[in-house]
Amino acid sequence: MRRFLLLAMAAGLSACATQPKQEAGPIDSTPLSLIPMPAQLQRMPGHFRIDADTKIVIAPGDAQAKRVAAQLQGWIRQARGITLAVVEGKAGGGGIDLVTQASIKGREAYTLDVTSNGVRIAANDETGLFYGAVTYWQLLTDPAARNGVPGVHIVDAPRFEWRGLMLDSSRHFQSVSDIEHLLDQMAMHKLNTFHWHLTDDQGWRLQIEKYPKLTETGSCRKTVGPDVALTGSVDKPYCGFYTQEEAKQIVAYAAERHITVVPEIEMPGHAQAAVASYPKFGAGGKKLSVSSDWGVNTALYNVDDGTFTFLQDVLDEVMAIFPSTYIHVGGDEAAKDEWERSKTVQAKMKSLGIDDEEKMQGWFIARIGGYLEQHGRRLIGWDEILDGKVPASATVMSWRGTEGAIKAANAGHDVVLAPSPTLYLDRLQSTLPDEPPGRPAGQTLKTIYDFEPVPAAIAPEKAQHVLGAEVTLFTEYLPNWYRTQHAIFPRVAALAERTWSSTADWNGFVARLPVQMSRYRAAGIVPSDGVFAVAIATESAPDRKAKVTLSNQSGYGTIRYTTDGTAPTSQSTTYDGPFEVALPTTVRANAFDGGFGLAGPRDREIVAKSLLRRSSDELDTCSDKLVLRLESPTATDGQRPVYKVDIMDTCWVWKGVKLDGHYGVAVTVDRLPYNYALWKDAKAVVSRKARSAAGELEVHQDTCDGPKLTTIPLAKAKDGRATLDGILPKREGTHDLCFVVTGKPGPKMWVLGDVQLR
Repeated sequence: MRRFLLLAMAAGLSACATQPKQEAGPIDSTPLSLIPMPAQLQRMPGHFRIDADTKIVIAPGDAQAKRVAAQLQGWIRQARGITLAVVEGKAGGGGIDLVTQASIKGREAYTLDVTSNGVRIAANDETGLFYGAVTYWQLLTDPAARNGVPGVHIVDAPRFEWRGLMLDSSRHFQSVSDIEHLLDQMAMHKLNTFHWHLTDDQGWRLQIEKYPKLTETGSCRKTVGPDVALTGSVDKPYCGFYTQEEAKQIVAYAAERHITVVPEIEMPGHAQAAVASYPKFGAGGKKLSVSSDWGVNTALYNVDDGTFTFLQDVLDEVMAIFPSTYIHVGGDEAAKDEWERSKTVQAKMKSLGIDDEEKMQGWFIARIGGYLEQHGRRLIGWDEILDGKVPASATVMSWRGTEGAIKAANAGHDVVLAPSPTLYLDRLQSTLPDEPPGRPAGQTLKTIYDFEPVPAAIAPEKAQHVLGAEVTLFTEYLPNWYRTQHAIFPRVAALAERTWSSTADWNGFVARLPVQMSRYRAAGIVPSDGVFAVAIATESAPDRKAKVTLSNQSGYGTIRYTTDGTAPTSQSTTYDGPFEVALPTTVRANAFDGGFGLAGPRDREIVAKSLLRRSSDELDTCSDKLVLRLESPTATDGQRPVYKVDIMDTCWVWKGVKLDGHYGVAVTVDRLPYNYALWKDAKAVVSRKARSAAGELEVHQDTCDGPKLTTIPLAKAKDGRATLDGILPKREGTHDLCFVVTGKPGPKMWVLGDVQLR
């Protein structure tokens, strides 16, 4: 069976649907804000308005329809404040009919008809009815439905069968209620797979009754850096795990919303929390603690029979909790150092006739895959599992770009696309200064929307192996639910549309997004407004003025601004190009769609001093090896400062500085924990000769190897945030300034905050 909807399938659905009788009268052409867009949507005459007397009607004895009717009843109560009665009876009586209809072909498929006489949702299974109800709820919460939901005839089915989101609960732990909140929103986007990353080097998060130390020891790690805000003290460990009952509760909650929970138990790498709990199952032969370092830790499982017994016991309990067909076993970033050094592992390889550690991982994964097959399950793993021989039934999740998916699909394996960085939601979505900490790789809403899940290099006859795609949310820099929401929404809507809808329309999607943002807020979700928010750029202009340029990421809406400090409205000055302001001035701006503000207003105070100041966000890093926006563990004026730094090269460049008449420089620096496991990349960390133990900040002209203008001793900062002064020799003209930290980072590193010329 093909995994994605072809046009022929859509045509077949249409043929099976019951076309409503054409009514007389005009057709409402007001645009509808549906996300994802249905496969087929035809506007029809008439409107249907609900009131307290409207009934939701199901056939007598239809248990599936009854469950969906109860869910729809709850959504309508929340949206409209009325509780519609659910009754058994004959369809066609002027209410909302939920009909199980065998002639509608395709799992998850449905039809939806709205006329002035009522609503009819039909499908051949409960999931289809559920998604039809979701679409009706979206119509009901659309401003176009103020006078009643407009007439439509919808025939719909998903393009892909795997429409997912991965949540990492190992690096940072989420509450059961937060996960249920997320599952609610996934369901309203018609996403059907919750990939739950439960184990990693930084924490084991699932109770395993046979091995209690996995949570007694493995669920806690030493508090480092900003995590002190979560624990309250560096002396208190960061802990958390889900009991089996809590995990079962989440599985049941997801199932009610037609979402399958796919658990991930990492192996053979990302195993440090497990090995810290039970050292005998590790290959390194030494006692480890649960890691507080982000990156690639090198702890691996052993390959002896005792370790496989342990893993099989764990999987037995996992399978008892999670009824999903797929069990994710990780398989990524398994550094082979311990296997290379282990006499036990090398002897095992020799006995198996295996001459390569990557092939040994293939043997390891195949053995686990065979065990899962014996229990009626299927293995799925990250694309490194392709480096060895894996079972033909194994499914590959491609994260190192799309190459793994191409290789796997062309070899006959089913694949799920989750490529980094495109679908990685830990990457920041804008360059706005109020973005939270994270990886500033610029994965915008449009980046995700433009992603095509079927790579062109997959042979046409192999395209059926593409099950779908998912966004992934690794949580090193997402310590709380607020930041997690910011990372997910609204970008998940782009993934939802591209995995459900058979066609893509970016302009139409952006036009539908403001209503979706309102739905988020009504559901208690705080989404990022970065796609609409206005960026305010400034530069010096003659006569003590500044030139101001306004823009927003999507180009959607009309930008309006004020210069008197008041909040912009739909009547404020329209931005039609760069403008000049006298100093001092505060510019406030927002984008508007009609009378509706699309984002929170942004403002910028512009004074003569600010034109000679740059934050680390506004500076370039000297390299692009591993750039992060990192949060200080210490608050300043009630907030924790955020700094942009390449942790492989602590060096920044301010380009195009007019130095005429400027002789002084003040730099804000801070000292942050250097908790990174870089494995082989550690050799690429740039080290510069230091004159003192604390190191120095050097300022160079034009290039980082150019003339040294000044050296500022960092010892003056006393291992924390401070503003330090330096004197620049007189220079004329425009030059680049390069700021470099001497020494080598670890266990702490210096970062640059602001640079102010005086």
